Amino acid sequence: MSQTERYDAFLREIGGFVPRERIYTDHLRRLAWGTDAGFYRLVPQIVVRSQGEEEVARLLRAASRLQLPVTFRAAGTSLSGQSISDSILIVAGKNWESYEISPDGERIRMQPGIVGQRVNELLKPYGRKFAPDPASVKSAMVGGIVMNNASGMNCGTHANSDKELLSVRVVLADGTRIDTGDGQSRAAFARSHPEFIRRIEALRDRVRADGVLAGRIRRKYAIKNVTGLNILPFVRFDDPFEIIAHLMVGSEGTLAFLSEVVMRTAYDYPSKASAMLYFGDIREACRAVVAMKKLVDEHGEWIVRGAELLDSKSLSAVGDPTGEGLTAVLTETMARTPEELHRNIKVIEAALAPFRTSVPVRFTDCPEEYAKYWAVRSGIFPSVGGTRPLGTTSLIEDVAFHIDDLPDATADLQELIARHGYDDACIYGHALEGNYHFIINQSFGTQAEVDRYEALMDDVVRLVVDKYDGSLKAEHGTGRNMAPFVRREWGDEAYAVMKAVKELFDPGNLLNPGVIFNDDPKCHLRNFKPLPLTDPHVDRCIECGFCEVNCLTCGFTLSSRQRIVIRREISRLKQTGEDAARLAELEKGYRYPGNQTCAGDGLCSMSCPMGINTGELTHELRRGELPRGGAGWRAGDFAARHFAGVKSALRPVLMLADTAHAVLGTKAMSGMANGLHRLGVPLWTPAMPKAYRKRFRPATSPEVVPEPLRVVYFPSCINQTMGLARRSPVDVPLVDKMEALLRKAGCEVIYPRNMEKLCCGTIWESKGMPDIADRKVAELEEALWQASDGGRYPVLCDQSPCLHRMREKIGRMKLYEPAGFIWTFLRERLEFIPTVRPVAVHVTCSMRRMGLADTIVALAKLCSAHVFVPAQVGCCGFAGDRGFLRPEVNAYALRKLRPQLVREGIAVGYSNSRTCEIGLTTHAGIPYVSIAYLVDECTRAK
Repeated sequence: MSQTERYDAFLREIGGFVPRERIYTDHLRRLAWGTDAGFYRLVPQIVVRSQGEEEVARLLRAASRLQLPVTFRAAGTSLSGQSISDSILIVAGKNWESYEISPDGERIRMQPGIVGQRVNELLKPYGRKFAPDPASVKSAMVGGIVMNNASGMNCGTHANSDKELLSVRVVLADGTRIDTGDGQSRAAFARSHPEFIRRIEALRDRVRADGVLAGRIRRKYAIKNVTGLNILPFVRFDDPFEIIAHLMVGSEGTLAFLSEVVMRTAYDYPSKASAMLYFGDIREACRAVVAMKKLVDEHGEWIVRGAELLDSKSLSAVGDPTGEGLTAVLTETMARTPEELHRNIKVIEAALAPFRTSVPVRFTDCPEEYAKYWAVRSGIFPSVGGTRPLGTTSLIEDVAFHIDDLPDATADLQELIARHGYDDACIYGHALEGNYHFIINQSFGTQAEVDRYEALMDDVVRLVVDKYDGSLKAEHGTGRNMAPFVRREWGDEAYAVMKAVKELFDPGNLLNPGVIFNDDPKCHLRNFKPLPLTDPHVDRCIECGFCEVNCLTCGFTLSSRQRIVIRREISRLKQTGEDAARLAELEKGYRYPGNQTCAGDGLCSMSCPMGINTGELTHELRRGELPRGGAGWRAGDFAARHFAGVKSALRPVLMLADTAHAVLGTKAMSGMANGLHRLGVPLWTPAMPKAYRKRFRPATSPEVVPEPLRVVYFPSCINQTMGLARRSPVDVPLVDKMEALLRKAGCEVIYPRNMEKLCCGTIWESKGMPDIADRKVAELEEALWQASDGGRYPVLCDQSPCLHRMREKIGRMKLYEPAGFIWTFLRERLEFIPTVRPVAVHVTCSMRRMGLADTIVALAKLCSAHVFVPAQVGCCGFAGDRGFLRPEVNAYALRKLRPQLVREGIAVGYSNSRTCEIGLTTHAGIPYVSIAYLVDECTRAK
């Protein structure tokens, strides 16, 4: 049977138990899902988005029977090429998010698809946290964190996954399942696989009988080390099932599929302080770190919890004026009480007294102040990556040295990188653990550049392994990048043990082949990922995947990272002209998942290290589809020039729909609407409002007039047109309610002239007509400028997405949406009488991007003692009119909303965007209305 025939047979077999919509064989989605954060690329033949342990077991049995390699992937944030495949890729992400926390919060059971930061959010009420703390914790998933033994700034070797793991559930290559924390499962496996257990015990005894090997293993794992398989369990544990469980840690999917893990949680110290220490040279900085490493308190715990070294180039990259020409060590200490914290600080200051610091040592326990220090640390990677030459990759390596070698080893590493001509490279990282990252901006476009990279890596191996006996990989995983050097770092005996483990768990070498074990000494120099120039909006993207936690279509169609991946491939094919058929396939295939289902909300930019807004790419593509002067553009231009007429035409449509709803009833009307939507008509839902029109007067008088606050109120187009839904919990349309609330607070309301013609332009921008959008916002700006007496009075817009665009385009006036305006101007003018009922708040994308998320929540807390912000509900996906045209996106984005509201017993939710509220009402099972209604209900005039 040929390879192609085996893949066809695999597809036929799994088609009987995996729904077709979770199996991808088209080139677009294979390329999209096959891309991770590393600088290598392989395109899988088949991608399966798995769901459930039984399904994975059947997938592995089928692959094993047909001798087809399989690779597992969670978030795809790994850096060393360990989650890519040219065969079968099994994704374990958004379908694997279950968890269970013990009553005391000291242990947690997790599936592999839950994001590390989500674990911390769940544990926070218990005063606990997830011990591993990789820099990618806000995006990386538990499966990847554990299987790479990823650590970070504070967990070191004492609290990494290997130390905190209690048990695992795994699926072996032949489909066998084991739960090492369950007695019945252990007993069943011992009966069915006695030879497996015997060989584990034999390896344990073999390692322990060799005193030199056992000693080497202890020494190697005394520092951070993820090179090769984790063979420390043979020294630490007697029980074969404990050994099996801990062999999984750092195995990178080469031994089994991790379906569940139980881990201890860590105490989250409430008192913290940090200091940025500056030294004249890197050796002196490292000597100070060595001294701080030895400090312990009365509990026998380390006093210094983190010491992050930033070399002079790191400080220069982030624009630290204090650190010019210096080396810094960002130091953190933690304690149970403020008194204990201050004792720690005194001990650290005494330990640092013998060292020459360029700036006096000063610790701060003020979160707002030390957050700025850590922002500097977090800014290194995006700062270096953001300034790299376009078309190059920002490549991060991580090594570790024994602490006593740190001063000399660090200086040697710095000199080595400079010797190879990487002038913009920088060294930074977890100095307290002897663990450094170095960033180089690398091109693989020519053989000369590949040769330079090879020479660099050869010298790094000589320095780290031969001279200092350190770790070539401290926390990023072995991957393809260090696979050729595993034997060299460990030696023949240890490497033979690792190979024996691999052969025991995966005798067919089908699980993630080429990762950790690779017979090709040049495998780290092949299959580089192309990064062609594509679009100025996204060319700086490093494909790290950090954006995906905020991308609402991640796991539905394409994520923001995947959109960039596909657009890059389209650009590459256009530039090379190598495959016209594939180019046509990608361009056609991209339209729905890439363009039509992108909400363009920009939340991806908030977790992107480079601040890239993939929505801008989408708007640019839509612009290309509507060239100036074309039919679509002319229609948009006509609507802009006759906007009052367009709104007038919309009102009868809303009136007709409401009348039909009244006559037919909700069930019949919904059925008819769904049928019409299948024919291309925008979808009607019971949340659709009635028509509304208000006759605007130049100004309205306040109810109380001792010191009236003049405010220019610009009701958004949609609130000028749409009234209440048929089953609304409120009694008057928003414009009337907002006006009444302003009058209650003693405000004089001023409306701009020609209201019916005014618009912020968001409609046209989202459609790809930015020139028309800018023309409309310019008209609005002029009207607001006149109404506000040249910017003298604040301007209120009742729709947060509109206000966001207004703030982006209008800089000469003070502009507010409802929550920010009420918080700033009305809070002291109103008396709040909180309600006893619980309320839900939806924070819109635009609120998050404007930095107002806390404001709307704080305002709601003035109105109710029980304010609930649903977890894992970001952008609602309505995106203006997109919720009418592509309602499936709205449904996917809000799939986790209703169960949370039911659990909290909430009857009404609040937000500040009318279109979002339509989508929220449709999928939440409760009505959502503007936050202004809640404030009006819970206040009276002073």
